[in-house]
Amino acid sequence: MGCVTTSLSQYPLLAALDGPAPLHDMDDAQLEALAAEMRRAIIDTVSQTGGHLGSSLGTVELSIALHSELQSPRDRILWDVGHQAYGHKLLTGRLHQFDTLRQYEGMSGFLRREESEHDVMGAGHASTSISYAVGLAEAMRVSGRRDRRIVAVIGDGAMTGGMAYEAMNHAGDLGSPITVVLNDNGMSISQNVGAVAGALQKARLDPMLTKVRHEIEKGLGLIPGMHDLGHSLSSATKALFVPGQLFEALGFAYMGPIDGHDIKAIRRAMQLTADSDRPVLLHLHTDKGRGYGPAEEDGEAMHGSGPFAVESGRAAKPSAPAPPSYTEVFGQALVKEAEADPRVVGITAAMLKGTGMNHMLARFPERTYDVGIAEQHGVVFAGGLAIAGYRPVCAIYSTFLQRAYDPIVHDIALQGLPVVFAIDRGGLVGDDGPTHHGVFDIAYMRSIPGMVVMAPMDEAELVHMLHTALRLDGPSALRYPRGAGTGVALPDRPEALEVGRAQVLEDGARVALVGYGYGVQVALDAAGIVSEALGVRPTVVNARFAKPIDSALLEDLSRTHEVVVTIEDHVLQGGFGSAVLEVIGDGPAHVARIGIPDEFIQHGRRDLILADAGVTPAAVAQAALVAVGERSAH
Repeated sequence: MGCVTTSLSQYPLLAALDGPAPLHDMDDAQLEALAAEMRRAIIDTVSQTGGHLGSSLGTVELSIALHSELQSPRDRILWDVGHQAYGHKLLTGRLHQFDTLRQYEGMSGFLRREESEHDVMGAGHASTSISYAVGLAEAMRVSGRRDRRIVAVIGDGAMTGGMAYEAMNHAGDLGSPITVVLNDNGMSISQNVGAVAGALQKARLDPMLTKVRHEIEKGLGLIPGMHDLGHSLSSATKALFVPGQLFEALGFAYMGPIDGHDIKAIRRAMQLTADSDRPVLLHLHTDKGRGYGPAEEDGEAMHGSGPFAVESGRAAKPSAPAPPSYTEVFGQALVKEAEADPRVVGITAAMLKGTGMNHMLARFPERTYDVGIAEQHGVVFAGGLAIAGYRPVCAIYSTFLQRAYDPIVHDIALQGLPVVFAIDRGGLVGDDGPTHHGVFDIAYMRSIPGMVVMAPMDEAELVHMLHTALRLDGPSALRYPRGAGTGVALPDRPEALEVGRAQVLEDGARVALVGYGYGVQVALDAAGIVSEALGVRPTVVNARFAKPIDSALLEDLSRTHEVVVTIEDHVLQGGFGSAVLEVIGDGPAHVARIGIPDEFIQHGRRDLILADAGVTPAAVAQAALVAVGERSAH
């Protein structure tokens, strides 16, 4: 299960920690030495396991400063998203299992309450930490307790999400005694966008602020004993400008900007906020990827990296060239659609490269929009473009699109607007785990009136489905998995598919295997096992559409086959198999459904967790054969 072969003796200070308490007695030199060990441990481990490297390297000193000033878990430290919390994991006694990071049955790459008492909140999606903090503070007020401090750490990327401001507005109204640490590295995953990001950038680069600070420090530095005051006044000048005014307007006391790699400065700031009876925002500047050249140079590529060579930062190469990913195929196909139709517009939410929208940006920057971590706004924004006659394509991960469900219903479907939802990472995604598995989208999309819901069996069909979706007069959704395609040739010219019509891939007897999306490949592989056992080849169907579903074909399959097996990489409740049951549940054929059970699937290599969930050719074949045997017994 473990991957890292280096000895824990390489990290003597870390290895001696069974929790953060010993940090309170360490001097500055020891804390700096501890920071160096933590960086080595993070780089060594992530080079083997993959993971969120740059963000966690940027918060090493912050993690040390917080844990050396606070008494976790009595004091509550809330890490927004959690991908920047590897240092927190190391400081809370988890070095001995750190080599299992993101591995099957190993440590999560995010925060999990089940993993440690120091993980106050489970995390994986952005912009939630301040809301948690306000709730904890209010519970503390109601109970009459004031013996705990509550600190929420949130990145500047997550601050583009509207929920953060909803929480801050509420905290300011309540006067919640919380500290929000804004970890500002000027970069989330893709380049930060929006007015708030611009304001933070102004505080970082404004030449007036830089000149004023320099002159104050220079002048006061000439006066004996005034150096520290000069530094404080320099920081205070920035608070006279945006973003200090923004946070003060929300009811927060603003402190900063502060060097987020200066442990002493962060500790001093935390001491100043200790007795505050109002919310405080502590603004830190950090470098994403700090201390590791390749991560500093390319923060996006090494935000969430696979295994890599430590010396170069280059990704470990697969033994054989892999087919292009579904994401890559989608991105290239969207560009071709945009070349043919000037109404096509691309929209994503802080995931330009992750969704393949970077290709659209390179070719049509004036028709490509990254709205930041603001999925709700992105969907309604698409609605506005659609009303004006454009054909917006919203490319958003399945797990993140959940955050925009109400706008999908109220602002798109109810209005009958032709917005295309390109749902990336449909199905189990692997190492990122339950916060990122996209296993609810079929259910939440097919329940919406007027929504066309489809999934391709391979990357060639993805091209056809995007082409089809852009020609519909109402909303549509197409979902596709993470990772490499099947390797089929891509079409020279896309074709519009007949909406609601499935495709019979193999005509057979007795058993019909009906796959949806990824489930089609599973069905094809299962067909051989069923054929060998029964002596007759089963029928194999590519469903293509979950809504409208091909009722006529399904009813025919039910009349002519003993067993119909549905296969999907989605939860069984409300999924494709449920749609089939709604059509032929009372028919003569027995319907068996293969899909994700009613539980949150943990992280691990995709093939392993699919096997655990029972979405494999062997499981499909067994379900079919058991059902045939039961019918024969009767």
